Parts: sequence; structure tokens; C-alpha cells
Amino acid sequence: MAEDLTTRRSPERRRPSRRTLTLVSVPLIVITVASYVGDAIAPTLVDTHPAWLMALNSRTRNLALVTNEVDPWTFYGIGITRLLLSDPLFFLLGYWYGDAAVAWMERRTNTWGTMLRQVEQWFGKAAYPIIFVAPNSYVCLFAGAAGMPVKAFFAVNLAGTVARLWLVRRFGEAFEAPIDDVVGWIGEYRLPLLALSIGLVVLSILLEAKKGETEVESLAHLEEELEEELDAEAAEAAEREGGAPDRD
Repeated sequence: MAEDLTTRRSPERRRPSRRTLTLVSVPLIVITVASYVGDAIAPTLVDTHPAWLMALNSRTRNLALVTNEVDPWTFYGIGITRLLLSDPLFFLLGYWYGDAAVAWMERRTNTWGTMLRQVEQWFGKAAYPIIFVAPNSYVCLFAGAAGMPVKAFFAVNLAGTVARLWLVRRFGEAFEAPIDDVVGWIGEYRLPLLALSIGLVVLSILLEAKKGETEVESLAHLEEELEEELDAEAAEAAEREGGAPDRD
């Protein structure tokens, strides 16, 4: 039976300094902006600069579209690097802030909040399989919050990432002709598709802003939002104990 990592959470966690937290939040902002750019200009890159598209945004559909456009070394090299860039950063946030980081993630992605809570429940009993199958930012944050051993996390995360890329590569080989047709169609209608993709990215950002805060804004205010979650956590604990939360 897999180790129940929910029992590993500790209320005593060493908080990072402001500078250390900045070293995590700034790269996450850059990665997020790069993903937006990759989505927006994907029609101009998919057949002309496929490696750049992978570097900007290695979502599965982009990987599938460019897998036949690049050699294996480029595909695996860029794919592994890009997919693993944010994972240790989210792991650190979970490790430093525990349940407060999980609450922040649920609030930041409130559309998926219920699903994330369900995944978190499964995570306690099947952490390693979940990381292997879905090594995304949410799962990496859960791993840090649960106190998963660092070496085990990186080993399973890397193995899952390589397996994902291998499957995409095999998919590309099996459906090479249809994928080439799709890439050719994108090249033929590049300008209208570019306008559409830019419009969709802008729309998604506006919808985020309408709900209260964009993903970039949330990362820019990371320290304040995590501290708010810690305060709320302390207040709830004090209320359960019938006292008042301690304040510095």
C-alpha cells in the first residue's frame, strides 16, 4: 500500500524570506506569460519554429502538433526542460506553506476547486501514481504540502514527464499523416487562426480579471495572499480551540 502522505504534514514549517519567495514567484510569472504568448502565436510557430513553440508552451496539443517537426533530441530535451521548469517551484510553495498553499491554489483556480479537493483526497493514498500520471503544478504543490521526500518527488516527476513525452512521440508516429494535414491547414489559414488564438488568450485573461484577479496578478501578490491564507488558517484553529489567534 502506498504511504499515506497526509500524515506527513507538519504545522511547523520554515517560512522563506521575502527574497527567497521572490526567487520562486518571478520565474512562475515569466513561465505563465510565456505560456500565454505561446498560446497566442502558436499558429505562426507550429510549422516554422516548432522548438520555440515547445519552449513557450509545452501543453500536450502543442507537443503532438510539433513532434514530427523536430528530432528526438530536440523533442525530449526541450520537452523535459519546459515541463519540469515550474514543478519544483510549486513543490517548494507547498513545502513552505502546507495547507495554506493548497487553499491558495484552490482559491486561485476556483473553477477547479472542487476537483482539486478531490485530487488532494486521492493524493493522500496514491501520491506516487498520481505524480507519475499527472505531474502538473497542482499535484506538485500537493506533494510539497504533504512533505513528500524531495528525491522521491523528483524521481517520480521526471519518470512521469518522460513517459508522457514518449507517449506523445508514439502518438505522433502512429498518426503522422493526419497531424501533418492539421499542421498544413494551420499554415494555410495562419492569419485568421492567429487572430483567433490571440483573441482567445485576451478573452481568457479578461475573464480572469472579471472574476477578481488574473493568474499573473495572483503570482505577483504571492506573499500577501499566502500570508492571508495563513492568517485565516490560524483564525480557524483558534476558533476551534475557543481562543484568539496569536499575532506577532
